[in-house]
Amino acid sequence: MRDARELYELNPDLREVPEGLNLVAGLTGFADAGAGVTQLGTYLLGTLDHEVVATFDADILLDYRARRPTIYFDQDHLTDYEPATLKLYLAYDELRQPFLLLTGFEPDFQWERFTTAVLGLIDTLKVKAVTWVHSIPMPVPHTRPIGVTVSGNRGDLIDAMSIWKPHTQVPANALHLVEYRLQQLAYPIAGFILLIPHYLADTEYPAAAITALESISAATGLIFPTDRLRQEDRDFVANIDEQVASNPELGRLVGALEERHDSYMQDTQLRSPLTDEDGELPSADEIAQELENFLAFRRHGDDENGQSR
Repeated sequence: MRDARELYELNPDLREVPEGLNLVAGLTGFADAGAGVTQLGTYLLGTLDHEVVATFDADILLDYRARRPTIYFDQDHLTDYEPATLKLYLAYDELRQPFLLLTGFEPDFQWERFTTAVLGLIDTLKVKAVTWVHSIPMPVPHTRPIGVTVSGNRGDLIDAMSIWKPHTQVPANALHLVEYRLQQLAYPIAGFILLIPHYLADTEYPAAAITALESISAATGLIFPTDRLRQEDRDFVANIDEQVASNPELGRLVGALEERHDSYMQDTQLRSPLTDEDGELPSADEIAQELENFLAFRRHGDDENGQSR
């Protein structure tokens, strides 16, 4: 196999990347129900500070005829060519915690070589753990929280969060192969598959992005701003509820999905990692206090080490 490092170019202007970071990944191009993965990448790059670590070669990895880039025809000339990109970023969450983000198109070609390249970057950068997100359509109602299926070797996350554990063959994507190779190496890896209402699979469903961010937070401890997404989701759901109320057939569909969902969930012992032992969500004041304690702890630790923030 040719040198996998030829698939990407490192940013020559990037300062040193810290070791021991989490790698978060989500690639578009296959079964992106509710545009969960697309929204995740767009939202993180649009809200967080970031800089490019490595850029993958689209001319090698992308089938342009299957996924044609867009260009704007302005009356008599062409403008705004938007090529597909696949990049590894160094990004910072809301608390300025650094992490690595792999986002962009899913490669059409050379999956084994691409996987070798990603594993090489993981080894070179001494990545702590890998977390990736995928979304698929499922016969579930939008009136219930989006569930996830968790794959990989993070038993704590699988036990706490995975509501559906099937025995089935599935069409693979490139990050499945990355996960498979990392499992063989006993490297910490968790894949979150978002279970999106099938009748919303072709929409840009804000709740999908929220669930993706919450899943990543549960796996990594990273904190992301979600206020704008949550307002968008409230507006989106209000519109869907209005359509359901005015369409008896759609109302019956959602009602049947609710009954089946609730019956299934009654048989699972899964408890959300966000609730306490009694199943109660923490209040806003409790969350604020925990965040204040966390920041105070970090400041105290920095003071002991003679560092300033």
